[in-house]
Amino acid sequence: MLKSDLIAILVAKRQLTQKQAELTIETIFESMKAALCGGDNIEIRGLGAFHVKNYQGYNGRNPKTGEVIPVKPKRGILFRTGKELRDRVNRGHAPQKQQQVAPPKSETGTA
Repeated sequence: MLKSDLIAILVAKRQLTQKQAELTIETIFESMKAALCGGDNIEIRGLGAFHVKNYQGYNGRNPKTGEVIPVKPKRGILFRTGKELRDRVNRGHAPQKQQQVAPPKSETGTA
């Protein structure tokens, strides 16, 4: 799903103009970006949570030359789905039981 798909859904379901829907989606995403850049976590009930994780610096190696290269500390973003969403996704793609099928007999009657 793309941002344009979300905008189209807002236009169809809430009778907003295209511009209002775009502004709404942009406001939500900009608020989320600002919160994550500020180190805050975001939790959306029924969907999941975004967490900011801090990684410490370390000494890595160039695989080609073997040279030691210092890697700077950095931050990453993790997303963990909520139980409700995870259950809903898994319910939609539950593995189907396969029926046991007897192997076909040969035409001559010998297996």
